[in-house]
Amino acid sequence: MPKVRIRPQELSDAERFFEIIMNTNMEFLEVPVKTLEDEECFMQLNEVKRRKHLEYNYSILLDGKLVGACGLKIDQHRPYIGEIGYFVDEAYQGREIATEAVKLLEKIGFEQFCLQRIIILLDVRNRASERVAQKCGYENEGVLKKVHKIGEEFHDCFLYAKTA
Repeated sequence: MPKVRIRPQELSDAERFFEIIMNTNMEFLEVPVKTLEDEECFMQLNEVKRRKHLEYNYSILLDGKLVGACGLKIDQHRPYIGEIGYFVDEAYQGREIATEAVKLLEKIGFEQFCLQRIIILLDVRNRASERVAQKCGYENEGVLKKVHKIGEEFHDCFLYAKTA
């Protein structure tokens, strides 16, 4: 079985992330980058958020090759709650990579950051992401109306959660 691991993102990952974003159907994500320079700026902003203990972003590696990203955002008002997000290169989807990455990230959240609750918000149309949440043992707690913005449109999200 291929080995999935995560590591903190590095600025040198920007080119590969931009390649993934440009070649992967991101219909369920708001992608704030249009150029490689945008991606580099986005990653520098992520570093600022990490230093402020608000967000921790990781590269997903499959047998050493960067194939996606995942992150853990800490709730500013409830620092015992985190939110996980992730994406995987379309060429590598369907191989349990996101599932393994979420499990690794969750372990960091519960053990290193002492979180008591981790949530995953996912577009109700994104059945693949819903399966990832379910496989990782997250429970569907309901639907949040019009909280997910993609372009100018707002979409409903499932709220999946797990407690320590």
